[in-house]
Amino acid sequence: MSDIQVGIIRAIGGLGFLLFGMKMVSTGLEQVAGNRLQSILKRATSNRFFAVIAGILATIAINSSTATTIIVVGFVNSGLMTLAQSIGVIMGSNVGTTFSAQLIAFRIDAYAPIFIFLGVVAYLFFKNRNIKNIGYVILGFGVLLFSITLMSDSLRVFRAQPEFLNMLTRFENPFLALLVGFVFTAIVQSSTATSTILVGLHVASALDGVPPPISFEASAFIILGTNIGTSITTVLASIPANRDSKRAALFHITYDIIGCIVFGTLLFLFPQILTWFQNTWTETARQVAMFHTLYNVAVLLLLLPFIKWITIMLQKIIPMKESEIKKTYDRKLIYLDTINVQTPTLAVINAKLEICRMGKMANENLSLSLEAFFEKNSDKINKVFENEKTIDYLNESIASKLVTISSMSLSRADAEKVGEMFNLISNIERIGDHAENIAEYATAMKDDNLKFTDAANDELKTLSDLTIKIINQALHAYDRRDKSLLPQIDTLEEEVDDLSVQYVKNHIERLKTVDCDPINGVIFTDMISDLERSADHARNIAFAILSETTKKK
Repeated sequence: MSDIQVGIIRAIGGLGFLLFGMKMVSTGLEQVAGNRLQSILKRATSNRFFAVIAGILATIAINSSTATTIIVVGFVNSGLMTLAQSIGVIMGSNVGTTFSAQLIAFRIDAYAPIFIFLGVVAYLFFKNRNIKNIGYVILGFGVLLFSITLMSDSLRVFRAQPEFLNMLTRFENPFLALLVGFVFTAIVQSSTATSTILVGLHVASALDGVPPPISFEASAFIILGTNIGTSITTVLASIPANRDSKRAALFHITYDIIGCIVFGTLLFLFPQILTWFQNTWTETARQVAMFHTLYNVAVLLLLLPFIKWITIMLQKIIPMKESEIKKTYDRKLIYLDTINVQTPTLAVINAKLEICRMGKMANENLSLSLEAFFEKNSDKINKVFENEKTIDYLNESIASKLVTISSMSLSRADAEKVGEMFNLISNIERIGDHAENIAEYATAMKDDNLKFTDAANDELKTLSDLTIKIINQALHAYDRRDKSLLPQIDTLEEEVDDLSVQYVKNHIERLKTVDCDPINGVIFTDMISDLERSADHARNIAFAILSETTKKK
């Protein structure tokens, strides 16, 4: 096997290790800090400056601007983040993605074996899940650094080949260099990978004491292309999402194109800018890394003041269509329909949103069934039966998606949440069943022209109001994970239990008189049972927010 063949194999293997190492770091950090990442992005978006900082930190943490922007698009689709907030985070992610190139420029790849050793020890020899996940992150970082060494060694072989050098000289054309950066980044779906390889190429030349096979000027234009290429993945991820998500993706690619046009033109017209980088940093690897960082900072500063107007422009370019407005009772998944392009953290968030939607639907259907019962309204009765079909559909569909999510690389907290979700949808589905039962009682009352006494009606209305109240509070407690509501929910559930017993006793007393028809009495007790069980299911929903450790105490 010739040196060229060996070099090609090593280069391909190095690229594979680079992408795999980045994936390990991203997955491991999501397992360790998925919930914290969510909190950072949600809390730090109160204004444009905090949003930018959140984007920088999140991207440095998971080592991928692509992953950050996909998460952001998902948050916008889920309603957890506004379009204006997402724009600030996307701007920050472009700056954060330059961190890896800076590390490589400092030549820390020489310490790759140490990171790999520490990562393996932590991952294999510790039982604590958090330590194992941290070890996985360290191991991934070590693999990433090792990939740089592997590719650098293979590039040394290519540098001795005239054909390879002739090919690289073509990159001196700024437009071709920009195109190469765009195409390669779009293929590997990572600007970090492209910039890392580029900086690694300059580092290898510096170590050998020879000029780099590609000039700093060409490298600068390749960097411009990588920024556009990395936005392609975000655009693809937004295709099945809502209009605001599409706007966020459009901003990402527009932002990068504007930056490329403005600063590409400046570099073309004023080459002194690149000369300043060369005079300020002697090593070409440092020049490329610093250009990557300062270019993204410059684009950020250029467009940051215009977020408000950019948001308005995007809303006009992609207007909201009436047909795309989400309807609560659509018989389809809204938040989990694109689970294959969602990160573990985003999938768990969207599963919760889907469950909250199902819970709201079940509660509204129970209220509708009670209205149908007291009003003997045929249209409302039929609507209850129709809604119940949607609730059953969601129950089966969400359960299927939860199985898929369970197989993802989840943090301990997210894994616990997914475990509780199976019980949650079961409890919500049972509330829907009780609503259906009440609609059937309403049908019987209407068809047979049955009537309750005023006392029986008052008791049922009192118990109905309490049941709807406890379900509302339970869903709110789960949605906000508000433990302060649990004592009140517990008290309400006990009140429903006590009233159910009392009202059954009252019913027995009425049966002894001519005031109550026996047939009505059967429906009355069944109604009491359905309402009392609905309150029980509501309590289960609320108390699901307690950790497994707390539940066992």
